[in-house]
Amino acid sequence: MKTRLFTPGPVMVPEKVLLKMAEPVFHHRTPEYENLFAKINEKLKKFFMTDGDVFTLASSGTGAMETAVVNVLARGDKAVTVRGGKFGERWDEICRAYGIETVQVDVEWGRAVDPEEIKNALDANPGVKAVFTTHSETSTGVLTDLKAIGEVMRDYDAALVTDAVSGIGAHELRPDEWGIDIVVSGSQKTIMLPPGLGFISVSKDSWKRIERSDLPKYYWDIMKYKKSIEMNQNPFTPPITLLVGLNESLDIILGEGLENLWARHALAAQAMRAGVRALGLDLFPTNPSNVLSAISIPEGIDGGLLVKTLKKNGIFPAGGQAHLKGKIIRISHIGYLDEYDVLSALSGLELSLKEVGFSFNSGDSVKAAQEVLADR
Repeated sequence: MKTRLFTPGPVMVPEKVLLKMAEPVFHHRTPEYENLFAKINEKLKKFFMTDGDVFTLASSGTGAMETAVVNVLARGDKAVTVRGGKFGERWDEICRAYGIETVQVDVEWGRAVDPEEIKNALDANPGVKAVFTTHSETSTGVLTDLKAIGEVMRDYDAALVTDAVSGIGAHELRPDEWGIDIVVSGSQKTIMLPPGLGFISVSKDSWKRIERSDLPKYYWDIMKYKKSIEMNQNPFTPPITLLVGLNESLDIILGEGLENLWARHALAAQAMRAGVRALGLDLFPTNPSNVLSAISIPEGIDGGLLVKTLKKNGIFPAGGQAHLKGKIIRISHIGYLDEYDVLSALSGLELSLKEVGFSFNSGDSVKAAQEVLADR
C-alpha cells in the first residue's frame, strides 16, 4: 500500500527534489560546491525574510536550537523560556544543560502564550538576556503571535529567539520587521527535504551578543560558520546531497512565492478542520497553527488504536506526546502536499474511525472540505 506521510516531519518530498539528490556526489572543497552554496545562501535569506546571515548546519532542528543557546548566552546569564509543549520545554532543557538559569513561563498545553506573560517575566527578572519561544508548537498544534511578542520586547535589552522548525513557510514570519533576533528551523518540514539540515538566521544586531558569549562550544560555534560563509564554504563537512536537494526545493518554494505558500497552507488547514468538525470531532488547541491539525480523541475511542489503524490504511499521522499520548492525533498539512492529499487524509480518517467504533455520517468530512476548497 502507498504510504502518505501526514506527520509534522518528516514530510513527503517532491519527486523532482529526490531525483536531483540521486545525482552523483561531488567534493565540497571545489568551485562547483562554492557556486551551489552561494546560491543556496541567497535563497535562504529570501525564505527567512532577513537581511542577516542564514547558516546551514548538518543537524536536526534541535542542533540549531542548541547553536542558538550556546552562541547568544554567556556564563551567568538568565533566560526566559516559554514552556507550552514538548519543544518549548526543549529550550529550557538545553539552557539548563549549559548552566543557564531559566525563568519558566509555563503555558497550558493547547493555549498560546500571552505576550503580557512574557512582559511580566521580564519585569520581574531584570537583566534577562534572551527569551526563547516556539513559533508553531508541533506537540500541541498551537501558533504563537511572534509579531506581538516582538512589539512587547522592543522595550527590553533581551534577544528574541524562536523555534520556527515547523512554522516557517506555513505562516507569515518577518524576523527583521518583527524584531526577532534568532530564528531556527530544519529541513524536514515546509522546506520539503528529508531530515538532516538545521538552519539558524542571525540578525545583524545579534553579533555583539555572540561575541560576548563564553559558553562551551566547538561544532556549534557560529563564528566558525560566519568565517566560512564569507567564502561560500562550511567549517565542517556538509551533507552535500541534502544541499543539492535544498537548492532545488528552495527554487520550488520561491517560485511559488512566500505569500502564496502561506495561503496554500492556510487553505489546507481550513479544509482539514472543516472536515474534522463535520465528523463531530474537536480541535485541541485554541489558537491552531496551519502546520497541523491536532484533533482531540472522542470519549470511548482508543487513541493509540486509531493511530495504528490509520497507518494500516496508508495514512501516517502522529500521536500525542507526553500526557497527550492517546488523547490527540496530529495530522499535518505541510510538505509536498496539495488539496487532494487533504481529501485523502480525511477519507482515511473516516475509514479508520469506522474501524475503531466511532459513529458519524460517512462522507461528511470530505464534503465539508470540498466546500472550503471550492470557495477559495
